[in-house]
Amino acid sequence: MKFTNTKLDRRTVLRGSGLAVGLPFLDAMMPAIASAAETEAPRRFVCFSLGLGLHGPNLFPKESGFDYAPSPYLAEFPDLLPDLTVCSGVSHPQVAGGHRAEGTILTAAPLSRSDANFRNSVSLDQLMAKHLGDQTRFPSLVLNASGDNSSPSYTENGAMIPPEMSPLRLFEQLFVADAPAVRQQNSARMRHGRRVMDLVAEEAKSLQRTLGAGDRDKLDNYFTAVNELEKRLAANQAWINRPKPQVSKPESLAQSVSDGIEKQRAMFDVMALALQTDSTRFITLHLGNGGKVELDGVTEAHHALSHHGQDEEKLRQLAILENALLAEWADFVRKLKTVQESSGTLLDQTMVLLTSNLGNASSHDNKNMPVLLAGGGFKHGQHLAFDTKNNYPLPNLYLSALHRLGLHRDRFSTSTSTMTGLELV
Repeated sequence: MKFTNTKLDRRTVLRGSGLAVGLPFLDAMMPAIASAAETEAPRRFVCFSLGLGLHGPNLFPKESGFDYAPSPYLAEFPDLLPDLTVCSGVSHPQVAGGHRAEGTILTAAPLSRSDANFRNSVSLDQLMAKHLGDQTRFPSLVLNASGDNSSPSYTENGAMIPPEMSPLRLFEQLFVADAPAVRQQNSARMRHGRRVMDLVAEEAKSLQRTLGAGDRDKLDNYFTAVNELEKRLAANQAWINRPKPQVSKPESLAQSVSDGIEKQRAMFDVMALALQTDSTRFITLHLGNGGKVELDGVTEAHHALSHHGQDEEKLRQLAILENALLAEWADFVRKLKTVQESSGTLLDQTMVLLTSNLGNASSHDNKNMPVLLAGGGFKHGQHLAFDTKNNYPLPNLYLSALHRLGLHRDRFSTSTSTMTGLELV
């Protein structure tokens, strides 16, 4: 089918044989005559985070710049090296605490080892979703492939967002049509939620007249939160009766998926479909404090191997495991690279970050974090090597990501600027 000078609405569906099929993002959904900004496909952000890090000597190249020799891990996917930047010598300023810092992967909130009253801040993905997430059915997806119920995604109040841990359930939420009775029930719940918000807001306004200045400021902040919630409820209400995209179920979901590599593969397959159908634009997938992984040559659990203490046998098994994890991430990047959009490939429009809170899991060190960034329209193919003793702020990369989405903030957490050396194509 070819569209010529035709403008399709984003909600257009194909109707036939009793089915209503939602379309993915198509060139024909753009105006026939439009500016470059109007015709550009939407930008996205995906983060794959690791609670146990990666073994630095196997990941980081010895040379910096564009002509580096690939490290043992990077040498496993040479076809993707022109599409990614590897960063070394970076970490979150003022963050320590070993495994405790897992919650700061995407927030960079300062944390000391002795801080018993730590309160987290908003994560990068949720800040993006707050400002841009209303343009899709799902403002963001928060996922976990290890079954430990942890995520790097946090609200503005510092509360962790519980992840979806089932690839099959995720696929059904995204692509399986709800029964009419379920849609009616969800619609009723949305309407009821908005009524409750209206009633609470009215009572709070009457109370405001009797309060002092400090409490009135608190209520103003509350009203802002209520207004944002009402907007989200309204957006969700609008999506209830729109058909979900219909796609073929990935082969990785055809069998029972256990924790480990199979679950990671299935999650990545569904994530790629979610981006391709524009069901969401912001995704986090976390691999937490992993257990046993079924791989040839690996007999110990991931956590035990990450705490290797330089034991040669543990390092050998750890390399097998981490290569397998990176291979699935690389396959996901390849999938995005094969999808063509109006402004290039899906990868060109999607920033794909891989990182961890731990630079050295064996010593619980939060410095020298592993960082790979693919896609997003940046000039890649390089190793940005910063000082391994006096680390460069990783939040600078996060600020660059926000700017890439058009969210031109002055800072993110402890950032000092956008990232040095990371330039647009």
